[in-house]
Amino acid sequence: MTSNGASTKKRGTFSWALWDWAEQPYPTIMQTFIFPVYLAGAVATAGDNADTKLGWATTIAGILLALIAPVLGRRSDESGKRKFWLMVNTYVLVVIMVASFFIEPKPEYFVMGLVLYGLGSVVQESAFINYYAMLKSVTTEKNIGRVSGYAWALGYAGGIILLCVSLFGFILPETVFGAPSENGMSVRIVFLFSAAWTLIFSIPMLLNVPEIARKDGGRGRESIVQSYQALWGQLKSLRAQAPETFKFLISSAIYRDGLAGVFTFGAVLGSLAFGFSQTQIILFGIAANIVAGIGAAVGGRLDDIIGSRSVIIGSLVGLIIAGSGVFIFAGQGVITYWIGGLLLCLFVGPAQASSRTFVSRFTPHGREGEVFGLYQTTGRAVSFLSGAFWSISIAIGGALTGAENATIYGVLGLMVILIVGLFLLLRVHPRPQVLDAK
Repeated sequence: MTSNGASTKKRGTFSWALWDWAEQPYPTIMQTFIFPVYLAGAVATAGDNADTKLGWATTIAGILLALIAPVLGRRSDESGKRKFWLMVNTYVLVVIMVASFFIEPKPEYFVMGLVLYGLGSVVQESAFINYYAMLKSVTTEKNIGRVSGYAWALGYAGGIILLCVSLFGFILPETVFGAPSENGMSVRIVFLFSAAWTLIFSIPMLLNVPEIARKDGGRGRESIVQSYQALWGQLKSLRAQAPETFKFLISSAIYRDGLAGVFTFGAVLGSLAFGFSQTQIILFGIAANIVAGIGAAVGGRLDDIIGSRSVIIGSLVGLIIAGSGVFIFAGQGVITYWIGGLLLCLFVGPAQASSRTFVSRFTPHGREGEVFGLYQTTGRAVSFLSGAFWSISIAIGGALTGAENATIYGVLGLMVILIVGLFLLLRVHPRPQVLDAK
């Protein structure tokens, strides 16, 4: 490769990693630390059961994604439009964040807020299908784990800046651009800021990462039915061609839903079980992103040394211990949430980054989009688990103890999911062998 070619490759790799930074407003602001807390605390009324309905919104989004994800991945592989669909989904997320600005702190806006929350989840996960599929094309066998971990760490760094600007630039000041900070404006303006962030920082991906070549040979666009028919045949061939990769897709679906639950309900847990205010939740989020970024970067280095599976196993064990500690020592107050919550964040990053690296390492060449479509499908197809186990655990805890606030019991439901996922992962070979796609 010429020096010019190497430079172009590096720009493409950096631009790919920068997308983690660009899309960070959605998981950080819209999915975890600000928008759901705003919906549950300022928009919903006490009788709305906001925590439970957020879980249902997530479940419906997961079902919808499960239906469309495998076809999205396959069609992007065939048509040579991975980057095209990634950018389309990116800009739809921008529109959703702008629309969230119009959700006022009034009960009549709660349902619309839930719709935007669920829709954003579908769009973001759809974007990940093509984003993850690009990983192999912007890395080498020697640096794939490091690049994946650093990209995740870069995303967490973006989350830190986002939360700092949101808190000190918009939420704490008494005025927003000279206007009184009323009617939720100090929070709602954050959603516009988030949209601008994603729009600007996604430009390098658009300009510097090459599109893949189409594989369909000019046959024309196949129908949805034809896509599913072809997908069924490819599922069977994938199981024969790469059985361990196929097994990992199944096993990872369980524990990744547990990881999603930790993110989805983490801020709600801090607010309802430990009495954190919106400001305290954001301060915790800043610390959480610092810890998670360190964990993802270190995990990425370890991934290239000891392997993806070992990193994931160690991370899941750490998550189970930390989560159990949050429940056991909840009576000690906010110190438990700070220590246990930060430990959870330390292990979530490596588990997520190494999961996508594991799939990239052992996916047959030419089937990345298809397999990552299945990766997203299997993960989201069981997305009802975290919401269901969260809600059921709270209900059982409340019934057994008679406590009006039994939110802390939701942690136990998430830990059960992680334990089952860990058990299934132990049955997957650490270095599966696969053949190139034919």
